[in-house]
Amino acid sequence: MKSFLTTLGLGLSLTLSSFGQAAKHVVLISIDGFRPDFYREAKWPTPNLQRMAAQGTSANGVRGVFPSVTYPSHTTLITGVAPAQHGIYYNSPFEPDGATGRWYWEESLIKTPTLWDAVHQAGLKSASVQWPVSVGAPIDYNVPEFWSLDKNVDRLTPIRQQTTPKGLFEEIELNATGKLTARDMSSDYVSEDENDSRIAAYLLETYKPALLTWHVFGVDHAEHQDGRDGEHVRRALATADWAVGNVLEALAKAGIDKETAVIVTGDHGFVDINTTLAPNVVLAQNGLYNAEKGNWKAQFHTSGAAAFLMLKDKKDKKTTAQVRALLAKLPADQQKLFRVVERAELDQIGADPNAVLALAPALGVSMSAAREGNLVRPGKGGTHGFFPDNDQIKTGFIGFGPGFEAGKVIPQMRLQDVAPRAASLLGLSWPTTSKAESKTTTSQLTDNKTNRDK
Repeated sequence: MKSFLTTLGLGLSLTLSSFGQAAKHVVLISIDGFRPDFYREAKWPTPNLQRMAAQGTSANGVRGVFPSVTYPSHTTLITGVAPAQHGIYYNSPFEPDGATGRWYWEESLIKTPTLWDAVHQAGLKSASVQWPVSVGAPIDYNVPEFWSLDKNVDRLTPIRQQTTPKGLFEEIELNATGKLTARDMSSDYVSEDENDSRIAAYLLETYKPALLTWHVFGVDHAEHQDGRDGEHVRRALATADWAVGNVLEALAKAGIDKETAVIVTGDHGFVDINTTLAPNVVLAQNGLYNAEKGNWKAQFHTSGAAAFLMLKDKKDKKTTAQVRALLAKLPADQQKLFRVVERAELDQIGADPNAVLALAPALGVSMSAAREGNLVRPGKGGTHGFFPDNDQIKTGFIGFGPGFEAGKVIPQMRLQDVAPRAASLLGLSWPTTSKAESKTTTSQLTDNKTNRDK
């Protein structure tokens, strides 16, 4: 374990005197759209986060992955590797014949071992609330993030159906939240984060898992609407801070606060948007991307503020050259809106190996998947997905409790550093088996949990 951690080279081990177990429990909280200024600047309504940063270890910035969007970022948080390795390249997979609306929901799609695998292999308990790509994961108490493609199905029913073990969601409603409705679990309302915090608190107090992962997503929703600042952002952030406080209080109630390390981090920062670019318009106008299914040679798969070039024939060098030429012929005022990220740089950052190249927009510019209309159009609100080379898109990190030095500041770190850090706090060896070998079915997990509880 020590040799694995020291390869990171970012000084995270300085907060521990050794690589032995520092905590009996780890709570890993991801606040979607989390930014360092939320705990560095007193103007934000975050008393809990600011106190944790002052009394624990915090980072000035955490470099993300590309694209800097929720699902690949959260999978990096739980695996310690880049998207090219773990296989969750975007929020939604590239679908050549048109997007169906599905996302990367199932944990079986992850190609590399996870923190959940490490905990399970050690015979310990884990719990999770609304974590992306967690459906069917080897988690003892799992309330995953999931929704139906059927628009007639409400947002709550699929969560109920995928929660494991069977009956856990009803147990939570009976003992922690009261009867929940689809509106109670909607990111349109800040109360969703409050309700999720009650679920997380109940799981901590009742089952005392070695690891709890929890995704807080109201801040992201607000920043998409308002940009980096605004009334909705401040309300959502205040609620997220309150929700974190609920979990801290639950640890105290459970009598495990002194032996629990709490990590608060995120997936990406946010950038204010004033312009939208639709690169598929250029392809459609030049006969490379027609609306008819199957009738295309090239198309851009957009992901937040980024676009990735896909070819129908991956060896079609002629089409690749044509796309490059079309981009190079754009007027200077349009070319300045983005830069081309070539395959070598995509390999270096660990992005989707299937993309020929990508377009990384300038700050203030987002991408659209539209094939018709203007190439350049107005934009508003905020978004992410940018190449992680600027401070605005970096996320934050706070480590609080055993294993973290009070007042310690880490200048910069990476999303890849979080999973091995959490594992080291628990004294766990990183999974060395293949993903297939470390897989466990939900029924097996239930049996194992029952046997351990006897």
